[in-house]
Amino acid sequence: MRVGCIDIGGTAIKSGVLENGALTDLASAPTRAAEGGRAVLEQAAQIAAGMQGIGALGVCTCGEVDTDAGAIRLADNIPGYTGLPVREILRQLTGLPVTVENDANAAAVGEAQFGAGRGLEHFVFVSYGTGVGGALILSGGLYRGSRFSAGEVGGLVTHPEALRPGQVGTGTYERYASATALVARAKAADPALTDGRAIFARLAEPQVKAVVRAWLAEVAAGLISLNHLLNPEALVLGGGVMEQPWVLEQLQALCAPNTKPSFRELRLLAAELGNRAGLLGAGWLALQGGPAC
Repeated sequence: MRVGCIDIGGTAIKSGVLENGALTDLASAPTRAAEGGRAVLEQAAQIAAGMQGIGALGVCTCGEVDTDAGAIRLADNIPGYTGLPVREILRQLTGLPVTVENDANAAAVGEAQFGAGRGLEHFVFVSYGTGVGGALILSGGLYRGSRFSAGEVGGLVTHPEALRPGQVGTGTYERYASATALVARAKAADPALTDGRAIFARLAEPQVKAVVRAWLAEVAAGLISLNHLLNPEALVLGGGVMEQPWVLEQLQALCAPNTKPSFRELRLLAAELGNRAGLLGAGWLALQGGPAC
């Protein structure tokens, strides 16, 4: 069966068609987020209408998703998105069976089925970008938690001294370990360092390398904790910054001395699918006929 795949983000909606394990007809369009959640879903339905011969629709989306209800529990980057019954609205608009999953969870499923997680029973997917996203594949399946939102790796508290009552997110891993945090550190040292490419192009400079090493220490702190908490086979690391082989080498060197000897068989793996991971995971879940992994 040909399955339509749609990845709804706050800035872009990506799409493709999954058939026989291959993703084709890839496209991307700016999200009509300013028009509100309902308009975004109508936009997604229009995209699906242009997909020829699909028999189901797999959707992954930003925000916390109640996969049983196919609805958004909480979203802060699309106005009016929280509470929307995405599955039912898209089913009505497209006439297709629809599966809805959180974007990080879908990406982890994509890596499990088609990428770096193939053959692994237990791994944690962590993605470093604007924030830090995560998802858990445990005992061969996606672990969603009691309220469908497990794997919120960016919310780990790694700097308790920075906690501020009433200010959610202070002291958390993503404040210090995201790609955004790396760029902020680098710009403080040199305003010309405005993105990851610029930073790694100048990695040979001692000042730049020192900035990156300090950021890597923050990244490693979270990985060490995840390893000790969940004892996975691997941590699959996504985001453009993790495509640098040097980064993984440095993280291995930072993690090992601070990891209990019995936990040092952990592998750090670069995610393989890039921004196709969520589409592939959403499509695969749709092929299964529901949210179970």
